[in-house]
Amino acid sequence: MKRHEFLRELHKVSANRNYLEIGVNDGRSLTLSRVPSIAIDPAFKVVSEIRCDVHLAKATSDDFFARQNPLAHLTGGRHPLRNLARNRSPFGYWQRTTLDLSFIDGMHLFEYALRDFINVEKHSDWASVIVLDDMLPRSIDEAARDRHTNAWTGDVYKLIEILARYRPDLVTVLVDTAPTGQLIVFGADPDNTVLSDKYDEIIAEFEVADPQKVPESVLERTPAVKPETLVEAAFWAPLVKSRNRGTKRGKGLEQLRRSLEPLSTSR
Repeated sequence: MKRHEFLRELHKVSANRNYLEIGVNDGRSLTLSRVPSIAIDPAFKVVSEIRCDVHLAKATSDDFFARQNPLAHLTGGRHPLRNLARNRSPFGYWQRTTLDLSFIDGMHLFEYALRDFINVEKHSDWASVIVLDDMLPRSIDEAARDRHTNAWTGDVYKLIEILARYRPDLVTVLVDTAPTGQLIVFGADPDNTVLSDKYDEIIAEFEVADPQKVPESVLERTPAVKPETLVEAAFWAPLVKSRNRGTKRGKGLEQLRRSLEPLSTSR
């Protein structure tokens, strides 16, 4: 299954009520969304037909998340006085917006992907689905920090190890999509600051000159599951139900963790 086919299936099984995308490019992934969306790219060149209510932000992801109330488009409420004038509830303006489905496919250097994950997690919850693209480079050349190939993943694969080491509380599933795999993250905790606190330490260890030492397990896709296995799993309906009911993290996450244990990268 190709990446966009898999993303289309994630939209279905997650029954997401909103969508955020980092790295729009020509809009091939954004065109899959049918819900209120935010798409971030400093140089997007959309050529695909977009069929959702979208805020296209022409900015770097770092600059976008530094804005005051960056997810305002998804709140369902503009300024309360404007809402009242339109016979709408004014309270959406103050409600916290939680991202249901996020797709991170920005700059292909691990430190950018790490900052993107940190920023997305601040606006997510345990039942959110966060997708990191290009996690399975097919060669050492393709994984180089200094791009010298046509197809390029960069060294974002390092987030597999970074999240496993620094955030064992998360549930991660590596998926063997074509061409270069994806990492699906469940169990986000917006109050967790470990990655931000350890950011300099992580950069000092993982930023190394080319050629990158890509683990054999990554090149051979050993821990990755078939995308069909994940999208056909039985946990999706209970996850959506718990999310929509507002089930608390303490109760919902453990059940989700048990359901995903056979698929998790830590299995």
